[in-house]
Amino acid sequence: MPEPTARRPISRRRLLGTAGATGAAGLAAGATGGTLLGTAHAGSGTTPLTSIGTTTHPFHGTHQPGITSPLQAHGHLLAYDLVPGTDRRGAAALLRRWSQLAAALMAGEAADVDGTHIALDAGPSSLTVTFGFGAALFDTLGLTDARPTALAPLPEFSADALDPDRSGGELWIQIGADDALVAVSALRLLHRAAAGSAVQRWQMTGFNRTPGATARPMSQRNLMGQIDGTNNPRPGDEDYDRRIFVPAQGDPPWMAGGSYAVVRRIRMLLDPWEELAQEEQERVIGRRKSDGAPLGGDSETTPVDLAALDGAGRPVIPVNAHVRVSSPETNDGAAMLRRPFSYHDGLLPDGAPDAGLLFVCWQADPLRGFVPVQRKLDRGDALSPFLRHEASALFAVPGGAARGGYVGQALLEG
Repeated sequence: MPEPTARRPISRRRLLGTAGATGAAGLAAGATGGTLLGTAHAGSGTTPLTSIGTTTHPFHGTHQPGITSPLQAHGHLLAYDLVPGTDRRGAAALLRRWSQLAAALMAGEAADVDGTHIALDAGPSSLTVTFGFGAALFDTLGLTDARPTALAPLPEFSADALDPDRSGGELWIQIGADDALVAVSALRLLHRAAAGSAVQRWQMTGFNRTPGATARPMSQRNLMGQIDGTNNPRPGDEDYDRRIFVPAQGDPPWMAGGSYAVVRRIRMLLDPWEELAQEEQERVIGRRKSDGAPLGGDSETTPVDLAALDGAGRPVIPVNAHVRVSSPETNDGAAMLRRPFSYHDGLLPDGAPDAGLLFVCWQADPLRGFVPVQRKLDRGDALSPFLRHEASALFAVPGGAARGGYVGQALLEG
């Protein structure tokens, strides 16, 4: 996925003029640092957009956006089921509408397609839209022979307390943006475009720290106050693509360049967690809260030393610490790219916060990524008593759309 590059601030008029003249490919990408780059031009009567507003990601390409793209500040996850009677041709028409709309919105062409005017004054703001297919879709469309083996149902885990009304789904959309109104505008337009073809099954809304809110770029913190995502696969890793994306000769062929998204709504028991002393919290996770360094390490990026012992001969990182139990080294190399959003939906009837993590992870095969790691966590993770898994879904996310095409075209027209 091409990385965004810096450009000078531009006005809304200039942004739309460029979009109209060059289309999605012609829009240069903005900086991701989030620094305010300018003030109003003297005498111009316009205020330039900041780097956050001008950042854009391409919709078309080998892979879909929103997988390896930098985390955005605002996110929406939505699942849909096809309206009874919608056939393969109708599903293809819906995916074509959705793809064309997503490409225009991500290119900053909202004014050309948006009748809501929700995001009228904003740039693309790092908007990404990602589409996926649930296992049930293949039954509905008579495509069971094309259903990937990797889309088999996830196993049950002992800590699961899943709500079926907030799980599963035939179609999935992930929306991310660094501006809340841009994200909501995309949500509304995509929902309207589904009318007559699909009905919403569930929706979840989350957030992350806004780019530029910290003095230096750093990993996100979750609602437990912990730095999150340090052990993610990195683009420079030799096996990065192999872990995350289905190869070009993948099985089935229509998933070439695609990935699999596991989505879990994980409520955090924040009240009992916050009653723990910081030292206890750090031993549960296996990392310092202040800077994310592994216990015994110097910084967030210090490699985790699972063999380190303290003066009494005990493991520096406890045997049930989350970082040890989830480490690829203790799971035969199993790994996934975690790209979550936090959520806070108010209070439950007992007064506890309905808050936690909208966990989204990406891998070439969930049976070799998420499943073995979650099984290990299910058996003896010190963090598990503070978590409740309340919803779950698995989606096949095809490769990116070619220009003039749409996501899932190889499946629906194959």
